Amino acid sequence: MTNVKLHVKKGDKVLVLSGKDKGKEGTILTAMPKKGKVVVEGINKVKRHTKPNQKAPQGGILTKEMPLHASKVMLICPACSKATRVAHKEVNGKSVRACKKCGEVIDQTK
Repeated sequence: MTNVKLHVKKGDKVLVLSGKDKGKEGTILTAMPKKGKVVVEGINKVKRHTKPNQKAPQGGILTKEMPLHASKVMLICPACSKATRVAHKEVNGKSVRACKKCGEVIDQTK
């Protein structure tokens, strides 16, 4: 798969739209634009049986989050706290993300 422009970034709060965790909210831990996937905190957890190694000297059954497709999550606007689609606005010559519902800019200008 080629590089995909994602509508969400690391640190965004999102709502899961489909799958076993439908309706749950979480924060994006990792965004993978090359695969078009994101890892959301506390969502899509799986158990992995691991042998003892340097990282996990105890070994055993570990629970971790797996990636899910970016199209299955929807951004939650920090201003209005609603799940929304992303609009693009130009502020000070830069393209920023904005909420489609309230119009508030999502990206913080630095």
